[in-house]
Amino acid sequence: MKGTLKRGFRSGLELTWTLGKIIFPITLIVTILQFTPVLSWVIDWIAPLMTLLGLPGEAAVPLVLGNALNLYAGIGAIVSFDFTVKEVFILAMMLSFSHNLFIESAVASKVGVKFWIIIAVRIGLAVVSAVLVNLLWQGGEQMAKYGLISNDGPEPNGWGEIALTGLETASLSIVQLAAIVIPLMIVMQWLKEHKWMDWMSQKLAPFTRMIGVKENASMTLVAGLTIGLAYGAGLMIQAVKEDHVSRKDMTLVLIFLVTCHAVVEDTLVFIPLGIPVWPLLLIRLTTAIILTATIAYIWNRVDKNKVKGLRKDAVTHEHTYDSI
Repeated sequence: MKGTLKRGFRSGLELTWTLGKIIFPITLIVTILQFTPVLSWVIDWIAPLMTLLGLPGEAAVPLVLGNALNLYAGIGAIVSFDFTVKEVFILAMMLSFSHNLFIESAVASKVGVKFWIIIAVRIGLAVVSAVLVNLLWQGGEQMAKYGLISNDGPEPNGWGEIALTGLETASLSIVQLAAIVIPLMIVMQWLKEHKWMDWMSQKLAPFTRMIGVKENASMTLVAGLTIGLAYGAGLMIQAVKEDHVSRKDMTLVLIFLVTCHAVVEDTLVFIPLGIPVWPLLLIRLTTAIILTATIAYIWNRVDKNKVKGLRKDAVTHEHTYDSI
């Protein structure tokens, strides 16, 4: 047991270091930027596009903050304005797909999928979902009630306090990262050494086959669904090294997780905003399954066509040599 703890703790520290090198600087930079005119310029640039999504101009504020920082920053911005239930639902749907965009996408790209592909998928899903909800939902015109959520807090004064706030936020994010990753890796190490991972993979096999992923990537899928994309990416990095998960399977798992990760937490945080959360959960899960299964199907067809093409070339060359 002592050896298991030691190996799991070492793996947790290594993953914390790998992910922390990405999370710390991005969190620091974005936290400082929110106290400068830069985010205001971005918001002013995005505001005219809001009408296409069925949102007022001020909806750009929670979208920018939620994508630049995290869901909680986006929710904090939402409660600063008066939105209808439909507008809050659209914002929640968009932020569910594309919150914490830079950190989560940068961490996920460590698996081997290009950063711009992850960004494109998440933003594309956010925009398409907003347009569809705006066109298909005719209700939700009453004003949203935010319950007990408050966005009050002292603003830092001067560059010194702003820099200190940035360092504090970035440092706390690393502490939070370590507090989750290290115990998680210890548990994962214990599960691996006691063959529980094999048992869980077998039980999840029907679902993983449905989305075109092999069994050895199932635990990575579960981790991302429950604890989020950034922390799930840590397990992905580990899985690539230890479980010999193919790049194709890891890409499919990543596509699934960028669409639908941390489904419990990311859904529950919207309850105090007074919107229906079950449709939010079902839309994310259904979209993830359909998108991943479709990409897996197309990928398999392309691979089969390539194999057929190679076989035809081989037959053609053999015929040519016999003729000569």
